[in-house]
Amino acid sequence: MPAQTKRWRLKPSVDPAIVEVLTHDRCTPALATLLAQRGIRTPEEAREFYRPSLAHLHNPFLMKDMDRAVERIEQALRAKESIMVYGDYDVDGTTSVALVYSVLSRCTGAIMHYIPDRYAEGYGVSTLGIDRAAERGVKLIIALDCGVKAVDKVKYAKEKGIDFIICDHHLPGEALPDAVAVLDPKRPDCPYPYKELSGCGIGFKLMQAFAEHNEMPFSDLEDLLDLVAVSIACDIVPLDGENRALAYFGLKQLNNGRKRPGIQALLDLSNIKKPLSIMDLVFVLGPRINAAGRIEHGQQAVELLLAKDGNEAANIAQRVDGNNATRQGFDKAITEQALGLFETDAFLKDAWSTVVFNKDWHKGVVGIVASRLIEQHYRPTIVLTESNGKVAGSARSVKGFNVHDAIAACGELLEQYGGHMYAAGLTMKPENVPAFRELFESIVRQTLPAALRIPEEEVDLEIRLEEIQPAFVRGIEAMAPFGPANMKPLFLTRGVVARDARTIGSSGDHLKFRLTDPANRKLELEAIAFRQGDKLELVRSGQPFSLLYTIEENHFREQVTLQLNVKDIKPGKEHVVEPEGTPAQEISVAP
Repeated sequence: MPAQTKRWRLKPSVDPAIVEVLTHDRCTPALATLLAQRGIRTPEEAREFYRPSLAHLHNPFLMKDMDRAVERIEQALRAKESIMVYGDYDVDGTTSVALVYSVLSRCTGAIMHYIPDRYAEGYGVSTLGIDRAAERGVKLIIALDCGVKAVDKVKYAKEKGIDFIICDHHLPGEALPDAVAVLDPKRPDCPYPYKELSGCGIGFKLMQAFAEHNEMPFSDLEDLLDLVAVSIACDIVPLDGENRALAYFGLKQLNNGRKRPGIQALLDLSNIKKPLSIMDLVFVLGPRINAAGRIEHGQQAVELLLAKDGNEAANIAQRVDGNNATRQGFDKAITEQALGLFETDAFLKDAWSTVVFNKDWHKGVVGIVASRLIEQHYRPTIVLTESNGKVAGSARSVKGFNVHDAIAACGELLEQYGGHMYAAGLTMKPENVPAFRELFESIVRQTLPAALRIPEEEVDLEIRLEEIQPAFVRGIEAMAPFGPANMKPLFLTRGVVARDARTIGSSGDHLKFRLTDPANRKLELEAIAFRQGDKLELVRSGQPFSLLYTIEENHFREQVTLQLNVKDIKPGKEHVVEPEGTPAQEISVAP
């Protein structure tokens, strides 16, 4: 299918005085502009950005209820009470459980970990999980990446003599659970200075506080930062502030040759040889870890992350990788079925939203399928299936639109919902599906600005090909790790031509070519454009065109080369729209 038409939007101009302050012999004005776009104002801030330090982490006791949480853990250890470490079945939840369990199991043998069954129990704290804890004599549950809305479940546990410590990063409801401690920087009364930690990040802060209270050296926790980095990457939280330092050192841990056996086993199966980036965590490790909970059970992922030796890890990794292959099969089949509905369902053809339902679709992949549908039909999207007599589903959104708020506006038709701006989950009675579909479409039409219905590429800078010099590339690479709030810079170059253009891939879906400037034919750069095979004739025409791209290293057969990863191509004269309130800027390509 041809790539969607995209809007190109330049980032707002930055203060030239700040650029001048940041510019020096190793930092060109272009690099200084990229830093200024990321909120860096002084050379000192630039040094801190380029050289993250664990010394810059905030005091964990600034988090509301942290002192109470540590004291309750200490009480449990003194009394030799049984502790359950309870977490969600996704990457963030399973890494959280592995991290907290790793630390506390050094202090007590009366500890267990628990992941709810995705299909029998659903998301978050479950009655069944509490019952299991009670049967095993548990007196304290530490809930990770879930629980901030579990008011009734925490009350139920209290009636059974079980206390809760909640470590969550989701938005709380109107009332907090009656837990011993609710650690969540997003609760309104929490003074913690950084609000965007992952669930595993909050688990790490709890263990940091526990270590400080017990005069354990911070170095005892550093080998756990790989888990935090995986959670930050896969939960798509901002890569700024404290998350940047945690992810930076977590990646360092992953790339230092002493990977935990479970992660090494997954990488061996994935045949990844190069240093890992955030994107590798998202696209290589994340889907495999998630597949355990989607297909079999999330407990499998925790066991993999806690595995002590290579043989044990390899055996579990084989099962996890097999589950991922099964997940990919479900994903492909269901995506094809869902896309087919756009041909037969009149409601979908003119809608501003996508809501599709099939009672036989596999619940474990509906979120992935929602993302796939957005790639083809750029709309807020919900994919629904049937589970345990209820209709359950996952929502994904387009840039700038809060799908969680839109779902909340349909709350009267729902049994349960929760999530973030760009991803949410929901359940409802089967008979409510038609009414929900109509109401959700109405809400989207009322609240989604027309401009957000077109995919947008936000451009950092316009540069010439000749500016792509080794020092410039090194400066960009030093800005990693990249992710939300610190995306890999996207560049615009106009008036270029291509040589040796060809399609690649089994179906000819991708483009590969050499890029050059008509004014300097000696300068050539390799370029690849994924899922843009339909633009072969445009690139082959010999006419200049404009393109958006990131600069990256291509690792192939143990050789490393520079490559432009092309995000979009447009012919002739195109418009790059500045942010609202500034005049449009037309990009014209010289003939």
